Amino acid sequence: MDSLNATGTLRARRKLLGSMASGAALLGLGAAGSAAAAPASAPALTSSEHAPEELFALARLRAYKSRRSSSWDRTGGNGDAIPVEPGQAATLLNLTGAGVVTHIWFTINSSDHMHLKNLVLRAWWDGESSPSVEVPIGDFFGLGLGEYYTYQSALLAVAPVKALNAYFQMPFASAARITVTNEGTVRTDNLYFAIDYVTLDSLPGDLGRFHAQYRQAAPCKGWTDNWRNNGDPPVGDRKNLDGAENYVFLEAAGKGHFVGVTHAVEQNQEGWFGEGDDMIFIDGDPLPTINGTGTEDYYNGAWDFNGQPFGFLHNGAPYIVDAERIGGRYCLYRWHIESPLAFEKSIRVTMEHGHANHRSDNFYSTAYWYQAEPHGAFPALPAPSDRAPRIFAAGGPAGPAPIPKT
Repeated sequence: MDSLNATGTLRARRKLLGSMASGAALLGLGAAGSAAAAPASAPALTSSEHAPEELFALARLRAYKSRRSSSWDRTGGNGDAIPVEPGQAATLLNLTGAGVVTHIWFTINSSDHMHLKNLVLRAWWDGESSPSVEVPIGDFFGLGLGEYYTYQSALLAVAPVKALNAYFQMPFASAARITVTNEGTVRTDNLYFAIDYVTLDSLPGDLGRFHAQYRQAAPCKGWTDNWRNNGDPPVGDRKNLDGAENYVFLEAAGKGHFVGVTHAVEQNQEGWFGEGDDMIFIDGDPLPTINGTGTEDYYNGAWDFNGQPFGFLHNGAPYIVDAERIGGRYCLYRWHIESPLAFEKSIRVTMEHGHANHRSDNFYSTAYWYQAEPHGAFPALPAPSDRAPRIFAAGGPAGPAPIPKT
């Protein structure tokens, strides 16, 4: 191409590009072809209007009042705890008006080695007759086997030494009451507590109320005790599509959203306990609305965790002892705060105990969710002696004799 033709071609290209740019401006498109400038009649956006809300979140001035209910010594001394006698309930918070509980902290001094199972945390919102929270205190904080260990997550944490923390938001429109009841036989000498909350003139109308519910199956009832390995026939060939015999974390009716679970396991049988899939049924679906691929997968781990404890903001297995052995112990959690599982009419959150429910290990769990009131009746709490973990004869590989059929 000679220089004259090259110059002419260059001019033509520049003219074409100029026409395209003018057309794009008329269509409201930027150079990359995406939506850009507002119509000429609209006011220009300021830099602050383009900034994300997160930039201002901590700086925004608050209109609420910050308050705390705690066990501080009302005499001004250093006796900053209360005792709880067997069979007695201590009221930790009793308010009227609107507000939000934002943080709960406990530490406990007790000679009862099962006090984490024998002390029960309950909460009522807005004058309801049945509690929206009813959980042994250890299980509420993820210590589902009656033992302390430290971990950190987005909503629960246990700090050194034996410091229990919960960061769920718990709104109430007209009243809030929180108690701890000693259902054991040994006096709790020192219950230290702090409940942080804010008061408000009123609540928005679209808030669910916080709920937490305890369940257990000790042991889960496997459909066979005649097996050697999790995947061998007939176990590996069995089908389970409807989750009929699954362990149930939660069954709730109404409108709300499920935010997560803490789950403790004590093995009665050898091998990996977690061949079971999570199956979640929403709004009456006869088959699982959400179907998982394995217990460790639901807790966002993999390959039986390889026996390695871990704890992250959304998921964890922070306590693993004697993995895959009789007497093996696990504590697990999963938070769905990135997208809580919403339901309009009902939800049923379940998990297989072994593939197609062939295993007979002990499960202890607490489900956490928000919903519009009223809530359905909770299952009755097992007796305190039944909450204490212990190994059961359950057959299976290298296990003791099967449980007699009844």
